[in-house]
Amino acid sequence: MSTEVPAGGAPGAHGQEGPDPRRWKALTVCLVAGFMTLLDVSIVNVALPSIRIGLHAPPSDLQWVVSGYALAFGLVLVPAGRFGDTQGRRDAFVAGVVLFTLASAVAGVAPGSTWLVVARVVQGAAGGMINPQVSGLIQQLFRGAERGRAFGLLGATIAISTAIGPLLGGLLIQLGGEQEGWRYVFYVNIPIGILAIVLAYRYIPGAGARKRQREDMDPVGVSLLALGILLVLLPLVEGPRWDGQARWLLIPAGFIVLAVFAAWERRYGRRHDPMVDLSLFRRRSYALGSLLGMLYFGGFTAIFFILTQYLQEGLHYSALHAGLASTAFALGSAPSAALGGRIVIRYGRRLVALGLVLVTAGLAGLELVVRLMPAHKITWAIAAPLFVAGVGNGLVISPNQTLTLSEVPVTKAGAAGGVLQTGQRIGASVGIAAVGSAFFGQVASTHGDYALAFRHALLVNIVFIVAAFVAALTDVLAEHRARP
Repeated sequence: MSTEVPAGGAPGAHGQEGPDPRRWKALTVCLVAGFMTLLDVSIVNVALPSIRIGLHAPPSDLQWVVSGYALAFGLVLVPAGRFGDTQGRRDAFVAGVVLFTLASAVAGVAPGSTWLVVARVVQGAAGGMINPQVSGLIQQLFRGAERGRAFGLLGATIAISTAIGPLLGGLLIQLGGEQEGWRYVFYVNIPIGILAIVLAYRYIPGAGARKRQREDMDPVGVSLLALGILLVLLPLVEGPRWDGQARWLLIPAGFIVLAVFAAWERRYGRRHDPMVDLSLFRRRSYALGSLLGMLYFGGFTAIFFILTQYLQEGLHYSALHAGLASTAFALGSAPSAALGGRIVIRYGRRLVALGLVLVTAGLAGLELVVRLMPAHKITWAIAAPLFVAGVGNGLVISPNQTLTLSEVPVTKAGAAGGVLQTGQRIGASVGIAAVGSAFFGQVASTHGDYALAFRHALLVNIVFIVAAFVAALTDVLAEHRARP
């Protein structure tokens, strides 16, 4: 697999004359907004007990506070990426940040759980608008080794936002109190959003340097894709809240709709520029990278879901204490993601494979610690394996994103990044459903043995990570065979 970035792949604001001098400041603005949206995926989990008390929310509404965000986020990623590609990424980015900030304000003042659910759905849609613009702008503004470093910083942002979400949520809830502390989780987004809007217009280049494409948004393709993703994700994010087994029929129905979408895109692509260029999947780097990302997020995202459950429900830790326990992962991820972005061009997918080995080793060590250590020493004992897993995580997310998008034309970077992230959202939903089922099923069958349930669920996490390693190894071996 070639990891060389095409010379003309990132014209920035000055076309071929040279890189945009504002590119690192523009990246900072993008990462701050991306951090804000990704943080809201994990930070709300520890706020649910406070929301239940403060709003007297029923369990179904609490579930939709989480799942509504995830659903809306996944539904708009690809159309939003397409819109940014054709109409200008800065405008799409700012629109997303404005909508996210307003939705956060509404969520913070919500008088009841229904208002909060609606605000969370809007938040999720806004987050889905923002994130493909970030990866698209990195493709547009950076070239060569600089692009790897930029994706390294994006990977660090993803890892840190996921890992410290429970910690920050615990701090804000402790600051605001049990009744109203959950509102602070949403209020904190307002000043960040306002600052990002102001700085975006100052540092992110607009579409003036290139003529906006006069392509329509392919409404049929958008509708088919949205319906297919909805059918696949809905039974996963609803999980056991949805009585009966009939819900699982929606998943094959969703894949049928996605097959119809693929057929439509091929037909549409004969006369127009399609929303999703399916020919990208003929490139090994993009196809295997997308599969690897989906499998990895299936294992990676679910780690903190079951860890928080184990610490809070099993060991009766406070939200703050449970959040502190996951900081070792963030401490390992941040520097390794930055390093991975710098050296990915040199080592290629081998670097990702090494990271997956470290993540697997860290999770296996975590299982041993929970098996062997007494409960009162768990907090400090799990720090070492979580740190190792975090180091591995930093060598997976950003290098894989760099390699997966390395051969994608800049004009298609937003939609291609949206497809990549949609796969990651589907993987995360599948992982949480599978790992959560193993965890809660074991809790029920053992009458509350949370330690045993956590260990069993960790094995499911490891299966996802090992499957991602197989995808990485396939690419490494194919690259080795392709060499003269």
